[in-house]
Amino acid sequence: MNPTAGGAAATGTRRLRVASVNVNGIRAAFRTTGVRAGNGDGMREWLAARDVDVLTLQEVRAPDAVVHDLLGPDWYVAHAEAGAKGRAGVAVATRVEPTATRIGIGEDYFATAGRWIEVDVTVPTATGDAALTVVSAYVHSGEAGTARQQDKYRFLTAMERRLARLRADADLAVVTGDLNVGHTARDIKNWKGNVTRAGFLPEEREYFDRFFGEHGWVDVHRSLAGDVDGPYTWWSMRGAAFDNDAGWRIDYQIATPELARAATTASVDRAASWDARWSDHAPLVIDYLL
Repeated sequence: MNPTAGGAAATGTRRLRVASVNVNGIRAAFRTTGVRAGNGDGMREWLAARDVDVLTLQEVRAPDAVVHDLLGPDWYVAHAEAGAKGRAGVAVATRVEPTATRIGIGEDYFATAGRWIEVDVTVPTATGDAALTVVSAYVHSGEAGTARQQDKYRFLTAMERRLARLRADADLAVVTGDLNVGHTARDIKNWKGNVTRAGFLPEEREYFDRFFGEHGWVDVHRSLAGDVDGPYTWWSMRGAAFDNDAGWRIDYQIATPELARAATTASVDRAASWDARWSDHAPLVIDYLL
């Protein structure tokens, strides 16, 4: 893997490493042979070497028993399986037992969508134990001018309401995942050719303006990386998009300001080559010093 990183002036002493990745099917991601893994390691080897404290997954696309079996006994796993077999699915895996788990974004329409799960854990900080809320989210990809896009807007509206409540209730909270929107032109390599495409529509990006504006959340990866192109987290499996780094930055960790101030480094664990990929997304790994 070839990380890209930034830095921040955090003052804590206890590192919390949060990794988020759309696995594009956890069973395929854990395989170490075949096209999906190529000559490189699969997800199992990446995870074993990365020393992660909190792992969030999207597009799990597997039954609950399979997810627990693949991740193994060293993790406490909270999983929201989609009602539609082989679709969506989100999970949060932690090294410490959660104090609470909530499935769903608060709207019955998405109750079995497998797109939102929240976990509360207790984390040690320099000043004592604190409560941390971790969310794994998988926003719809959408399709401009179709019912799929209307579902996406409906979900983003529910997400905005939930973010407002989380911001009011929790000092330390992070919403991670494949949010399927590039917020600015810096987030898409070929943004001019995508202004009418789902994922970069003005109406979608306005939600993110509000997330990071009036609602007070922080795009931690952008904050650490600065005003640069990318770093991208998703590349099409077709053509030479990966080789040319013609990607999209659509995987996020967005945090309350209190947590964002503790962020020190952000890394995109991009595979060394196209055939070494185990997903069309790369993990986003951020360290927080609490």
